[in-house]
This record gives sequence, C-alpha cells and structure tokens, in this order.
Amino acid sequence: MADLTKHWTPLSVAFLVLSLLGLVGTWTFNVLAVVQTVDFFGDLVSSGPAVSSISVDLLMVAAAGSVFILVEGRRLGLRHAWLYVVLSALTAFAFTFPLFLAMRERKLTARARANA
Repeated sequence: MADLTKHWTPLSVAFLVLSLLGLVGTWTFNVLAVVQTVDFFGDLVSSGPAVSSISVDLLMVAAAGSVFILVEGRRLGLRHAWLYVVLSALTAFAFTFPLFLAMRERKLTARARANA
C-alpha cells in the first residue's frame, strides 16, 4: 500500500484532481446525451450535452496546461511565463500553449548547448 502513496507531490495531486474533474464533467454530459438519445455528433454543431462535454474537456486541459506553464516556466527561469496564461484568455489556449512549448524547447536547447 505504501507504493500507491509514494512520490505524490502537491503538483501531481493538482493534476490528478484536474483529471478527475475533467472525467466527471465530460462524462456527466456524455451520459446525459445517451439518456436523452441525442445525436452526439449532430449535437456538436447544434449545441447540447456533447458541446458541454467538449467544453469541460477543453477547460480541464487548459487548466492543467496553465498550471504546467506556470510551474515549468518558473523551473526553467522563463521570464513572464504567466503572460501565456493571460494571453490564452485574449486569444486561445490552442495558440499560447504551443507557443510556450516552443519557447520552452528553445530554453532547453540553449541550456544543453551551454553545458556541452
């Protein structure tokens, strides 16, 4: 039993909680769509439980990604990493997260070259 609780940090617990919220949130609407015998894929273009499921899904991904941006940005010494999170509200997380990953990769490459 000790192995199950070993190595859990506050960050890993936070990601786990976000994961569980995402699962419960999306499947609540998925089950609702099945119970209401809704055309799940047709619902995607006309709103309803499927759209709510996807909305919760994307919200949990954005929340977990935002935590990752803040923690990883601090770990790597990236200046103004919080700005990616703020910009995602003004543009889209689909834009800011890959942008952060690109800047992260640049930083990691620079570190590797400096140590070589």
